Amino acid sequence: MYRDGKILVGKTAKGEEVFLLPKMANRHGLIAGATGTGKTITLKVLAESFSDAGVPVFFADVKGDLAGCCESGVINEKIAERLEKLGISQEEFTAKKYPVNFWDVYGKAGMPLRTTITEMGPILLARILGLTEVQTDLLTIAFKIADDQGMLLIDTKDLKAMLQYIGDNSQELSMEYGNITKQSLAVIIRSVVALETEGADQFFGEPALSISDWITRDPDGKGTIQILDCQELVNNPTMYATFLLWMMSELFENLPEVGDLERPRMVFFFDEAHLLFKDAPKTLLTKIEQVVKLIRSKGVGVYFITQSPGDIPDGVLAQLGNKVQHALHAYTPAEQKAVKAAAQSYRENPEFDTYDTIMELQTGEAVVSMLDEEGVPGVVKRTTILPPQSLMGGITPDVRQREINANILYTKYVDYFDRDSAYEFLQRRNIELAEAAEAEKQRIAEEKEAEKQRIAEEKQAEKERIAAEKAAEKERIAAEKAAEKEELARIKAEEKAALAEQKALEKAQLAAQKEAEKKALAKQKAVKGAAKSIASTTAGTVGRQLGKSLGSAGGSFGKTLGGNVGASLGRGIIGTLFKL
Repeated sequence: MYRDGKILVGKTAKGEEVFLLPKMANRHGLIAGATGTGKTITLKVLAESFSDAGVPVFFADVKGDLAGCCESGVINEKIAERLEKLGISQEEFTAKKYPVNFWDVYGKAGMPLRTTITEMGPILLARILGLTEVQTDLLTIAFKIADDQGMLLIDTKDLKAMLQYIGDNSQELSMEYGNITKQSLAVIIRSVVALETEGADQFFGEPALSISDWITRDPDGKGTIQILDCQELVNNPTMYATFLLWMMSELFENLPEVGDLERPRMVFFFDEAHLLFKDAPKTLLTKIEQVVKLIRSKGVGVYFITQSPGDIPDGVLAQLGNKVQHALHAYTPAEQKAVKAAAQSYRENPEFDTYDTIMELQTGEAVVSMLDEEGVPGVVKRTTILPPQSLMGGITPDVRQREINANILYTKYVDYFDRDSAYEFLQRRNIELAEAAEAEKQRIAEEKEAEKQRIAEEKQAEKERIAAEKAAEKERIAAEKAAEKEELARIKAEEKAALAEQKALEKAQLAAQKEAEKKALAKQKAVKGAAKSIASTTAGTVGRQLGKSLGSAGGSFGKTLGGNVGASLGRGIIGTLFKL
């Protein structure tokens, strides 16, 4: 309840009013307590009061019971009793509704709330995907490569296309960006696909949320309450927590430094805050702590709602100056230790024991400590919290849809659009590469065909040349044979003529020879006859003469024999001479 520039949270049993000073609201806060102790009521009271002060508010509606802010409350008997106890008249406490924007990551119970892969960044995205340190480094490299090559990472298909591109070109990219293993890339892609089944393909896209659309007021000056329906989102605790952290990071990165203001520019309430820190790696916890520390200078207050202060890391818990602690139950030594730690975190009030009081608180009661004008934590006070002025509980689907359709932002965010980004760029590149490969294939095929044609033509030309040469050779051989034949015929004719001439000559010679021989023979016969006669006479004379000579030498035997031999010898010699 906003009054006199202060936010009235409730009153003590003595009627002392407990205020939250708007100028100290950016010092953050904590609303803790067991289930059913009134944390949601406290959240609504603070959210409504900030809205009345003109401060835009965001909170995550995990159970669907915060949506009633868009409808006026009903002052029933129970609320009237509470107001009477607090000493607040019904004229002062009026039921009213607040300007509300409904959002839903899945676009079912509110306007679609989207962001881009690039805006989420590799660190937060790695947490959603449950990646190891090495895989997170590789995802960071993927973002770096996309940035270096001017490729936008807007939705999950952009991210998958980018990871696929890196895998296909890992050998070349490793030389510039370090070792890139296809196995790790495959794990990341598988995690992205698994996240898509949980609705990430709807969350990552455009139009992306513009934080400036949240820092608004209605015409009456009330801060707009942004309600994110998380009834489905909280089923994926990691995505829920990372999404809330992303929103806080977006505010931190986009809002200018303003220092301490009279009232914050915006206040965030993170329900089920323990999910922000559960299983978070050290680097992420460091980032959360850094953002919580520094975002107050941007004029933003952050309030965590959880069951026990022990759910919040000490580094973050130390930054929470405004604290509302509802009842805690201590049935085990560990729970007793947690209650004791919670009690010791408050500035002691001598009027009661904080430890015992925390365990005795009734529903709607809390021990409260707020920062004073100097930023010093006030003494803890047992406080009865005011009831909300808007409708308690949820609303019907028809009322919700009416509020959504009537919102001026509905037309801006309802339709998803897919602009040119990494996926389309790589698709075109792949098409161009495929076309280039096809063109190269066609060129090679044409070159092969041309080469085949050239070889065929060369073979045909060679065949024709060989055939021509063979024909020419054949003609030459035929001509040579014909010439040889003619020459042979000529030679034969000449030889025949020569032979005939020779035969004629020989015949003539033979005839002449025969004629000569005939004449010689006739002459010889004539000579022979004459010689025979002469020889006979001469032989006898010679023989006898010879015999006488021999006989004179050889005696009487010799005379006789010599005479006979001499006669025979003489006849033989003479006969021979005649033959000649």
